[in-house]
Amino acid sequence: MAITPEQIKLVSDSWRKVVPISSTAAELFYNKLFELNPEYKKLFSGDMQEQGRKLMSMINMAATSLDNLEVMIPALKNLGARHIDYGVVEEDYAVAAEALLWTLEKGLGDEFTPEVKLAWVEVYTVLYGIMMEGVQEAKEA
Repeated sequence: MAITPEQIKLVSDSWRKVVPISSTAAELFYNKLFELNPEYKKLFSGDMQEQGRKLMSMINMAATSLDNLEVMIPALKNLGARHIDYGVVEEDYAVAAEALLWTLEKGLGDEFTPEVKLAWVEVYTVLYGIMMEGVQEAKEA
């Protein structure tokens, strides 16, 4: 799968509209994530506002670096590998995707068009694939 220039633009443009409400978006995301699977609450023992800032920072890095994806690959692989230690399994990424898409829909309202959603799905799929490479490499090491 390859992210098209149009999808990159849709993701980066829509993300710029979320940035001003990033703390609210983080709260929405985690509330939805825990609604989808209450067991996930056990994975988070620290400050959830700080966790939300980290999440928004990672999404910001991804959304603003898509035109230079190669730069993100080491960080994404490392992130995937670190998630092993947190107890995250492959199926959890689909739940996170659902929570992210729901959050974007709430944050963007009518501007979360089918094209924007598809662009985010494509980007998430590609980034997820890179993270899974990191998981696999960590398991082999």
